[in-house]
Amino acid sequence: RPHSRPRHSGVHTMIPLLLLLLPAAHGIAQLSYRPVLTTEPLLEGVTTASTFVVNQPRCIFEGYDNAVIWLVVALDQAASNFNNTAGPGTSETEFQGFPDRVRAYMTLNATLGSYPCPKADGEIAVLRVGSETSCAQDVTRPTCNGPLPVPGPYRVKFLALEGSVPVAETAWSTPITLRTAKPLSSISTAGSGHSADMIAITTILSILLAILLAGLVAMLFFWGSDSCGSSGSFSKPESVTVRRYNTHHVYDQPAA
Repeated sequence: RPHSRPRHSGVHTMIPLLLLLLPAAHGIAQLSYRPVLTTEPLLEGVTTASTFVVNQPRCIFEGYDNAVIWLVVALDQAASNFNNTAGPGTSETEFQGFPDRVRAYMTLNATLGSYPCPKADGEIAVLRVGSETSCAQDVTRPTCNGPLPVPGPYRVKFLALEGSVPVAETAWSTPITLRTAKPLSSISTAGSGHSADMIAITTILSILLAILLAGLVAMLFFWGSDSCGSSGSFSKPESVTVRRYNTHHVYDQPAA
């Protein structure tokens, strides 16, 4: 082949390198921060049946003053396929389509001023994911922070956009699974060695209490009967004998 040229093996080695440089070509900075569930000691319900609480990204997006920071919530298996260029509130990222049609949605947008650095002492800087119920079915609120519909697991990350252009993102969190209620059939009554004894003791105490209450009611009843009988009886009054006197009239005797 007179016009054929030899293939250089270096071309094949450059392709993976170009793929690694694609995020940098788009201007997306990869931040080492990874969102985590909060460990605030004063906060209860870190995970519930439809919500979970993560720490705010304080001191993470310094230098991105013009960016809007979004929280991306994805199903665990869909996190790696999330498209950073999909804008918030679109058909690809709306909450109302999650999780059937939409596998990841964007919510809780905030500017850098909402995450001041450093955090003040005593301040609880957290975000509760899934706390809004009023907009869950409202298609005009596609960035709704609605209740999470399935137990998960989920992964979340923070994504900074300047306009519609992604400029920085954190790593994905580790999988987060919500709480689920145990069915009654799965609750074992023999799980504790003292459970049968406690049931027997509770039953005996209940019977003794019932007997005690019955005796108390009977005692009160008899006391009430005696008091009513004594107050309602009358002693027969003694008969009063009235003597009858004939009045002797004194007549004036005529003078002798």
